[in-house]
Amino acid sequence: MDGNGRWARERGMPRVEGHRQGVHAVRDTTEACAELGISHLTLYTFSTENWKRPVTEISALMKLLIQALRKEARTFHENNIRLNAVGSIDQLPERAQDELNALMEETAGNTRMTLTLALSYSGKWDLTTAMRGLASRVQAGELAPEDITEETIAGELSTASMPDPDLLIRTGGEKRISNYMLWQMAYSEFHFADVFWPDFRRQHLFQAIRDFQDRERRFGAVLNEQ
Repeated sequence: MDGNGRWARERGMPRVEGHRQGVHAVRDTTEACAELGISHLTLYTFSTENWKRPVTEISALMKLLIQALRKEARTFHENNIRLNAVGSIDQLPERAQDELNALMEETAGNTRMTLTLALSYSGKWDLTTAMRGLASRVQAGELAPEDITEETIAGELSTASMPDPDLLIRTGGEKRISNYMLWQMAYSEFHFADVFWPDFRRQHLFQAIRDFQDRERRFGAVLNEQ
């Protein structure tokens, strides 16, 4: 969800106002995905690299996260949406952890769609944590090195209970994945939207999906040879 800061700067506003306006995009995108029958939506909310930002901005982001979780609880229940989270959650402020865990518990039985927030997350962090887990299992004699497969590695990732992404949408005009789900996106389709996240609405989502539907996904194979 890129472009919050630039959106605010263009309007002469503090960066946090861009983040605040971005919550409206989260709500509209989440509701639209649920209406479309999409089973999993994951939002790259806060990366491990974002901890390098100014303390004032991080503090404002954490407060905004707490406020959004409280305010949107009804939306989760009305739309039968389950909340999930991946990342180094224990790095978040205690209040943010409490609000997050409480809403995840409250919505655990919802079945229409799973909304996952990637918080204090990065692809490198995910892979490093998975490798440590596998190394511990090997050291304990639970797993032989030659038995490590792609499936074994995937099972150690924080996203083990989730399907790999079909489509990555990045806003803000940048064309990079910024250390996001490096393993899981091996065959994901990418869509780069030239709109800042606070302005992203369901019509932009629909355009990304139409673009996705026009592509031929080969997963490394050769299809439709004449």
